[in-house]
Amino acid sequence: MSGALNSAGEATPWCATVLTLYPDMFPGPLAGAVSGRALARRIWSLDCLDIRDHAHGKHGTVDDQPFGGGPGMVMRPDVLAAAIDAARAGGSAAPVIYLTPRGTPLDQSRVREIAAGAGATLICGRFEGVDERVLEGRGIEQLSIGDYVLSGGEIAALALIDACVRILPGVVGAAESLAEESFEHGLLEYPHYTRPRSFEGKDVPAVLLSGDHGRIRSWRRAEAEKTTRQRRADLYVGTHHESANTRAKS
Repeated sequence: MSGALNSAGEATPWCATVLTLYPDMFPGPLAGAVSGRALARRIWSLDCLDIRDHAHGKHGTVDDQPFGGGPGMVMRPDVLAAAIDAARAGGSAAPVIYLTPRGTPLDQSRVREIAAGAGATLICGRFEGVDERVLEGRGIEQLSIGDYVLSGGEIAALALIDACVRILPGVVGAAESLAEESFEHGLLEYPHYTRPRSFEGKDVPAVLLSGDHGRIRSWRRAEAEKTTRQRRADLYVGTHHESANTRAKS
């Protein structure tokens, strides 16, 4: 089981701590299917902290107008800093991550790193964003799940948690299937086929019916490379360069 060790030397569940203005959005879809079963089995845990608990005044203010003018509001640094400090009060070594389009793109490599640790504390922004000073002052990692804008960071947090939870030991029934997924070898995954053999005039590729596992592996690798070249040339260039270097050294 991934996660930290407690004082008795026992493994503790991988823990997702979420700082949000909308705690009712969790666990949301994480309560179902694979992640939900793993949550019930305590392979991982979820702790949602309401940022409004650290708001100011009788009206619970968490945002203010941006200096320099402009539309929208910005989350106050003192409010968010208090929420972060409260989340860190237990001394967790888990990274604190702010989900934002301005962040470094999240990839499978970073997902594996996060999943291998004690967990993650995720900040869900709202409004036009959060005050930069709290991000700098608390050394917050910034990650993006794509080049588009959401209403808030909650959906991004759900995506990151799901990506981590599904690769925790014991979550997926056939663990070997994880090794064949997209990005595991720097390539997108090959296409899949199942019954019926013929569907709407299209047949399953004959090689998959051959029983020749060597030919099947070669076909799948070729299809993965072709798909990656067509859809994600950036991934293919890096993978191809790595493979060439490996062959040159061998």
